[in-house]
Amino acid sequence: MKILFVTDLHGAEWKYDRLCDIARADRPDAVINSGDMLPKGDNLFRQNAFITDVLDRHFARFDAMGMPYFCYLGNDDLRIWDNLFDETCRKYPCIHNIAQRKASFEGVSFIGMNWVVDYPFRLKDRCRMDSPDYTFQPQLGTGLLSTPDGWTEVHDWPGYARKLPTIADELAALDRPECMDQSVYVFHMPPSDLGLDVCVNGQSVGSRAIHDFLAANQPRLSLHGHIHESPEMSGAWQAALGDTRCVQPGQQDDEFAYVTVDLAGMTIDRQVDFDLISIGW
Repeated sequence: MKILFVTDLHGAEWKYDRLCDIARADRPDAVINSGDMLPKGDNLFRQNAFITDVLDRHFARFDAMGMPYFCYLGNDDLRIWDNLFDETCRKYPCIHNIAQRKASFEGVSFIGMNWVVDYPFRLKDRCRMDSPDYTFQPQLGTGLLSTPDGWTEVHDWPGYARKLPTIADELAALDRPECMDQSVYVFHMPPSDLGLDVCVNGQSVGSRAIHDFLAANQPRLSLHGHIHESPEMSGAWQAALGDTRCVQPGQQDDEFAYVTVDLAGMTIDRQVDFDLISIGW
């Protein structure tokens, strides 16, 4: 099985068009898009328009090709749009929302999770403590949760978060595949200790719970995103964790990074295309 993997497109329509062009040309068996799919800007409460317009048309193209497309929203995509996103996915038989879900295709299980370890930024819709002994980073203000009526401020975010399931809890609750060797886990959050989680300041912010889960369960492949600049900072976009191959392609604003994976031989290739208009060509 050949997989085409992207992440963190953040509503860039040229990247969605490029993804479709590559899929038409290369004919992968499946496409995976691991979160932060919607525009990130001044008014996140307008992300619904992107779902009903751009994403709907994008999904329709892949459905017309008969190409399975596994995806979910990410930490910069407001949770209030989850139902609308799910309804849009369900319009098309080939489109599968795998947030905290398992889907199977040609004997391979695709299992997704879009929770992320807490960060300093205020939007907390999909944030969790990594484990019960997690130490919070200094916060950049009160926590914010999206509601249909606007933002709800969480003044004691650490206290609130301690009442939520941890990343370790969320991992334990996921559906398990029939065969780990024929499974692909799609976690928006990268694991710790593999060089796939390095921020621009050099800090490694990956999830120890995800690292330990992958080490203990040994799926064939794990796919990640979230830390856009990590490949440039660490020089690593893939790593081995026992028999599991972990991939984090990164994604910068003026580039379209994507990965192709041949599951049979575990041949993995990363490509980066550039937006020629934005760089003045």
